[in-house]
Amino acid sequence: MGAGIVQSLARPGGNITGITNIVAELAGKRLELLKEMVPGASCIAVFVNPDSQNAPLQLRSAQAAAVRLGIELRPVLEIRKPADLEPAFAAAVRAHASAAIRMVDPLVFMLREPTAALAIKHHLPVIYPSREDVEAGGLVAYGTNVPEQYRQAAGLIDKILKGARPADLPVLQPTRFELVINGKTARALGLQIQQALLPRADEVIQ
Repeated sequence: MGAGIVQSLARPGGNITGITNIVAELAGKRLELLKEMVPGASCIAVFVNPDSQNAPLQLRSAQAAAVRLGIELRPVLEIRKPADLEPAFAAAVRAHASAAIRMVDPLVFMLREPTAALAIKHHLPVIYPSREDVEAGGLVAYGTNVPEQYRQAAGLIDKILKGARPADLPVLQPTRFELVINGKTARALGLQIQQALLPRADEVIQ
């Protein structure tokens, strides 16, 4: 809705429906979890692709959470292409950021492994949007359960093939979320996983 793709989740209008992974809304929640992972963090860098339609929405959500948490979101570093990744990490370290949040855009998925490697190289804890980022060596991720969303999409397709109008089918929101932590990466970064987080994690990768 914020990007203007649908009129509302209940009645999207036009000739479109689908699923949402509530990218914008989850940015604030990720920031809260990152603060729990790095309790002393007062300055958190933001890695974002400003060309993404969702970038302003995610930034607003994160900024609202930052105010509640009493932290600063800086520097905001632009990653428009793979070559921007290493300079962004170097800039975050120069600015004395305690950690970083990776906003969602297509480059997140393309750059999973190099991002995780650079985070360890620069000793910078980063929170990501998906389990796959943690499986690639990232520290922690919080996001929707992607296989479950595929199943939701299949249900919509079935209804459309049976004659339903897409505009009349509500955009489906996620029903399952995952918190995944990489214990090996935490140790490499010198972080001790907070005991309060462990029972809430869906998986701790060792």
